[in-house]
Amino acid sequence: MKWSLNLGRVAGIKILVHWTFVLLLGWVAFTEAQRGSNLPTILLAIGFILTVFLCVVLHELGHALTAKHYGINTKMITLLPIGGVASLEKMPEKPKQELLVALAGPAVNVVIALILWLILPSLQNMPAEEFFVRITPSNFLYLLLFVNVVLVLFNAIPAFPMDGGRVLRALLAFKLGRVRATQIAANLGQLLAIFFIFIGFFYNPFLILIGAFVFFGAYSENLVVQHLDFLRGHSVREGMMTSFVSLAPTNTVRDALNKLLTGSEHEFIVEEEGTVVGTLTRSQLIQAVKEEQMETTVAKVMSAEVKTFNVQDKLSDAYTELQKTRVPLYPVLENGRLAGVINTDNINEFIMVKSALMH
Repeated sequence: MKWSLNLGRVAGIKILVHWTFVLLLGWVAFTEAQRGSNLPTILLAIGFILTVFLCVVLHELGHALTAKHYGINTKMITLLPIGGVASLEKMPEKPKQELLVALAGPAVNVVIALILWLILPSLQNMPAEEFFVRITPSNFLYLLLFVNVVLVLFNAIPAFPMDGGRVLRALLAFKLGRVRATQIAANLGQLLAIFFIFIGFFYNPFLILIGAFVFFGAYSENLVVQHLDFLRGHSVREGMMTSFVSLAPTNTVRDALNKLLTGSEHEFIVEEEGTVVGTLTRSQLIQAVKEEQMETTVAKVMSAEVKTFNVQDKLSDAYTELQKTRVPLYPVLENGRLAGVINTDNINEFIMVKSALMH
């Protein structure tokens, strides 16, 4: 994610904090200052927020490490003011696996809350309201216990794609199948998201952000699941383009620029007698023009590291890879020779045609 600070890696997973997280810390410090708090109290309040987000990181690691057990990697965990997001390569398609991955995050908060409950002295009598109004060294861990309980309860809300929504989708998928289960969970998630946004206007602006995240997250994941269902059983050969413009490594940047301006291609495969040697994107080409490399050969400005698909690969796998990497164009090989190219636009057109034929 752009504008994020890399805090390091845990179990090979990058931990990033988005720059907007600084706004949250600034807002906490400003609020405490407005209440007349001294510097130690302000620092304690900031420390509390950082500790809460440590619990959030552990929550997301619960998801990530459980997914890793099923062979699904997590690229990064990003901290935002509204919480954490674990960027899993994909969610497990088997209902049982998705159920366990979804439950693993809240389970971490349950463990944290349980440990705090066991080590903290019991509050014999309910303390005065002031005990919970301002963070102090004496109530720090009690408030942390309370926050972890709230995180468990909040994540239990069946608002897909939140944890509760994923649990609901997994349970429905046992009986209804993944596509229908996703539709139901996504529709409920969007309904609850509208409710969050409505409540947020009156009580807490953060609910508006959470509502927007849930609404668009539910919509996009429902769309992806439907698309994958359309692609099931089809090969890359059926969705690739066989009419395309390629370049030779000996072509110059000027040659490539002429093909860019006179045709509809924005990205090019660089090949030599059917063997793929690289790719050249529009941005690479424009950068070469800016650097006055018009007579430079394409071989010197192209990307030599190229991932390819085979004509027999699953079209659904190609779609997932294109969604994940955002690479604009992939070569498709048959017996090691260039047979076509594939991109997201062409797969989407294939889906549109399949959808139209089914109605």
